[in-house]
Amino acid sequence: MNIYKRNNYLQKIIPFINKPVIKIITGIRRCGKSYLLKQIIEELANQKVEKNQILYVNKELVKFDFIKNYTDLYNYISESFENIEAKKYVFIDEVQEIENWEKAVISLFAEDSFDIYLTGSNAHLLSSEISTLISGRYVEINLYPLDFSEFLKFRNNINNNQEDEFNLYLQFGGFPVIHFFDYNEEHIFQYIQSLYSTILLKDIVSRFNIRNIQLFENLTKYVFDNIGNIFSGRSISKYLKAQNISIGLDTVQNYLQHLETSYLIHKVKRYDLKGKRILEIYEKYYLSDISFKNAILGFQQKDISGMLENIVFLKLKMLDYKVFIGKLDEMEIDFVAQKGETKIYIQVAYLLETEETINREFNVLREIPDNYPKYVLTMDKLPKSNNEGIIRMNIIKFLLNFK
Repeated sequence: MNIYKRNNYLQKIIPFINKPVIKIITGIRRCGKSYLLKQIIEELANQKVEKNQILYVNKELVKFDFIKNYTDLYNYISESFENIEAKKYVFIDEVQEIENWEKAVISLFAEDSFDIYLTGSNAHLLSSEISTLISGRYVEINLYPLDFSEFLKFRNNINNNQEDEFNLYLQFGGFPVIHFFDYNEEHIFQYIQSLYSTILLKDIVSRFNIRNIQLFENLTKYVFDNIGNIFSGRSISKYLKAQNISIGLDTVQNYLQHLETSYLIHKVKRYDLKGKRILEIYEKYYLSDISFKNAILGFQQKDISGMLENIVFLKLKMLDYKVFIGKLDEMEIDFVAQKGETKIYIQVAYLLETEETINREFNVLREIPDNYPKYVLTMDKLPKSNNEGIIRMNIIKFLLNFK
């Protein structure tokens, strides 16, 4: 497999090299954070930084098991750089595994001679207590699994048929490591199932002391089975009770928050376009990678629209858009995405096969009283068109060309 540099993310970090801020790279396990750190180290080498100025600590390696808390971390870093007067570069992979890590990091940061880079696979890394301690001293770079354009580069464009490639992406998702498995469904899904179990048991069950693991997994599967559907914690509670599983609303909401904390799912709130306010109930959830749904529940054709929505959502997040579900009276807009002064509206559908489907996707966009770009994205094999200011576009073309 050819190694592909994820330059989109590297370019986000380069402006902050040697700047007085802590660089924190967050994202789900195995999305490529460790490799991105290595890319940054390569960039430093290109800038003539000497090897003895760089220290890399990977908490997933047994050799660093002795670093259990902030004093261990601080002492190890201080001793490693004992005779170095030049600028020192510290890279700590999976820093959340070190108890009270932020105390050591802040102390090093205060010494003004360290440039610090961290990764974490748990949003607790930047919980309110911790972020208060390092407030104003860090920048966060969110890393996601491969988008479709990156997937093609990892594949080295083996197959020139983009639709065939997209079907592979739709099935196997964007974790970089799958490209070592020769695209064998059994092997890839076995890996994804193992990753899923690690996240559930290590990042959630163990960290948050969840006792009823079966109940938690049932809730997780419900979320997986409803990507792209609007629901609430109350609707989950009612569903589980109908299955003779008793669970309180507070527990449901806590479990959903734990899944978000592990970056396994992303919550998308609804935005009322008329009232210009974020609504607090009935949100949607999307997966950090579509492969989880396929590996755990199996691929189902009936879910294709939600899966396509999921992929478009991740593309927007990778491009640093803030994403909401739009509400206009009783109508829904799949995505309202905003970045700075830029705003776009997107409807996603599998195919526009009937007049009813066409009207449903287009009519709500026609009712939006502004001139920001509006898209209807489908898998139809039609050339890009512009109808009443609404751009109708093939999803694959959008994923490859939208910047």
